[in-house]
Amino acid sequence: MTVFEKDKTYVAGTYNRFPVAIVSGKGSLLLGEDGREYIDLTSGIGVTAFGIADEKWQAAVIEQIGKVQHTSNLFYTTPCSDLAEMLCLKTGMKKVFFSNSGAEANECAIKAARKYAADKYGADRYTIATMQNSFHGRTLTTLAATGQDHYHELYQPLTPGFASVTPNAGTDELDALHKSSPLAAVMIECIQGEGGVLPLDPAFAREVADWCAENDVLLIVDEVQTGNGRTGKLYAYMKYGLKPDIVSTAKGLAGGLPLGATLLGEKVENVFGFGDHGSTFGGNPVCCAAALSILSRIDDELLAGVRRKGAFLRSAFEGAKGIESVSGMGLLLGLKTTKPASEVLAACRDRGVLCLSAKDKVRLAPALNIPDELLAKAAQIIKAVCAE
Repeated sequence: MTVFEKDKTYVAGTYNRFPVAIVSGKGSLLLGEDGREYIDLTSGIGVTAFGIADEKWQAAVIEQIGKVQHTSNLFYTTPCSDLAEMLCLKTGMKKVFFSNSGAEANECAIKAARKYAADKYGADRYTIATMQNSFHGRTLTTLAATGQDHYHELYQPLTPGFASVTPNAGTDELDALHKSSPLAAVMIECIQGEGGVLPLDPAFAREVADWCAENDVLLIVDEVQTGNGRTGKLYAYMKYGLKPDIVSTAKGLAGGLPLGATLLGEKVENVFGFGDHGSTFGGNPVCCAAALSILSRIDDELLAGVRRKGAFLRSAFEGAKGIESVSGMGLLLGLKTTKPASEVLAACRDRGVLCLSAKDKVRLAPALNIPDELLAKAAQIIKAVCAE
C-alpha cells in the first residue's frame, strides 16, 4: 500500500490531510515523497520555530538522549529546572507546570484558577469566562472553554462552568456574569488563531485586565499559538501591556517535540501542593533540552526579524488583487481572499508553497527564521494565485 492508502486504512479518520507526504526537509524547505520541494509557511502549525532539522536543536536533543530520555517526575532533572528558571526570568512569572500539549497547559490553567478561587472564596466560585470565537483545545474541558458552538455539538455533556462573552465589547457582560455566577477567571487569546487570526482590541484587553484586578478574578492568557516569538514579542500579551496571572503555552516552545507549559504568577504560584496535579511525560528532559535550545535563541535580534518579516508580508498583501484584508501580528497572519481559502491553499500547494487555513482565511505561520528570499518567493506565488 502507498502511505496514503495505509494511513486511510489504519489511522483514525480525524484529519482531512493535504495530499502530500513529507519525507525530509531543511529549514523552511520540505521534501515530499513525490520528489517535490515545498516552501513551508506552516511550521507544523506554529511548532517548528527554527524550521526543520535545525542543527542546534538537533544537537541539544541528541546530547540529552545520550544521557537520559525519561525519569518520571519522581526525580529531578537539570533540563526541567533550567527551563522553568528561564521561563520565569524571561516573563516575571513565579512557577511553571510542564505538560505535553497546549490543551493540557490550558487544563492546568483552568485547574489552577478554580483551585485558587475555591480556596479563597469557596466551592461556588468556579465559572470561567472566555471569548466568543475562541479556541482552547480538544479535551472535554478545553472544548467547553472554547467559544465556538460547533465544537461542542458531538461531545455533550461538556464540563460545566464556562461562559463566553463578546470580544471587544467592554466589560458589562463580565459584570453581569460575575453577579449571577461569581467568576474564578477570564481566559483570553490576544489573537484568536483558530478563530480566524483575529487580534483582540488592545484597549479592550487592558480593560478586561483592569476589571480582573479590581474583582480579584484571575486573568489567563492562552499563548499556545501566539507564544514563543510568533508575534514579534516573546509572548503576545507583552505587546498588549498585560500582566497575566496565568499563561499557557506550547507549540513552538520545544521546536517540534511535545511540550506544554503553564506559567503561574504571584497569586497562584503556590496554589498546587503535592498530588494536586501531575503528568507522566510533563517536563521530559529531552523535550526540555529542546525547549532550552529554542527559548535561548529567541532574543531581541530574532524578534526584530519576526516583526520585520511580518511587516514585509503585510505590505506585500495589503491592497493586492484578490486579497480583501490582512489580519494578525508578526509571523501569524490571516489573509481574507476573494477565492475560497481551500482553493488558494490547493493552488499554492501545486506551485510549491504550503499554507494553512483558519475559518475562511489563508493562515501563514512560517518558521521564525525563514530566509527573506524564501519568504519573498512564497509571497509572490500567493499573490499570483489570489490574483488569478
